[in-house]
Amino acid sequence: MSYTTNILLEAGTNELEIVEFYLEENPKERDEGETSYRGYYGVNVAKVLEIIRMPKITDMPDVSNAAVLGAFNLREKIIPLVDLAKWLRKDRIELESPKVIVTEFNDTSTAFMVSGVTRIHRISWENVEAPTKYVSSLSANSITGVVKLENRIVFILDLEKIVSDLNPESALRLDENIVWTSMVNNRALIADDSPLIRGLLRDLMQRARFLAETTSNGRECWDRLQAIKQQAANDERPLTDYLNVIVADIEMPMMDGLTLTKRIKEDPAFRNIPVILFSSIITEKLRHKGESVGADDQVSKPEVTQLAQRAVKLIKKMQGVEPRVVGEER
Repeated sequence: MSYTTNILLEAGTNELEIVEFYLEENPKERDEGETSYRGYYGVNVAKVLEIIRMPKITDMPDVSNAAVLGAFNLREKIIPLVDLAKWLRKDRIELESPKVIVTEFNDTSTAFMVSGVTRIHRISWENVEAPTKYVSSLSANSITGVVKLENRIVFILDLEKIVSDLNPESALRLDENIVWTSMVNNRALIADDSPLIRGLLRDLMQRARFLAETTSNGRECWDRLQAIKQQAANDERPLTDYLNVIVADIEMPMMDGLTLTKRIKEDPAFRNIPVILFSSIITEKLRHKGESVGADDQVSKPEVTQLAQRAVKLIKKMQGVEPRVVGEER
């Protein structure tokens, strides 16, 4: 069954839809009569292509991680299958035939084997809390959010981290063939809920001659923007002396990137500051969401080189300067 048709059409409502699924786990401490523990997890509907029964698996050569069970053919596409329980270091109990969630993001298709799927939920990002370090440590640091649904807790999975750890070649990296000669201390404010991505973006943007500051979600970024605006007013200096571009992920607890962008573009003080959405769920089908809230550009992860190049072009455009070559090939 395909899930892409159920994606929220609205943008800037600070809502998302998640597919909730579960793993039947062997409890470490059993209560009397307890045979298993059901752990609940969720992923953004925008990343789910379909949910299928367990396919016929073919072994993959040179697999370095035991969680990769092999691969299968789905409509002429070879897709690797990951045992999610094994990746999360859980002892899964098979009480029923497992289900397979086929995902696509960052132009990469990956499937995850789970015990079962419950339903789709529409929730507010305000109700998604960042995981504690302890919670993250219990799930291989692969959790980006925690949400209470009905009488249970659902953990939002960081699929990008899982896939990048399994395939390091898909991780963010700056093109070494570019010399960033035209960058002169432009200031970037970055919002991303993943500590790994925040650190990589900050380091990579700094290598591209940006002064980069990071925030962990849209709410924190918005609060920081208010502080920057107040500082500029107090110093009687233009806002662009403190900020030249904003880079925001879309999926973030408390406030998502679409809602953040909408607020920025509705504020006259920030209207001319370029906003670039940098997310794994930017596709041709979903690009209209960013456009509807006024994003100046949208870049799909992991194209971080394009992110830096497009950022400086937008800054030059906003300054009324005809952009020259952003980087020169060696």
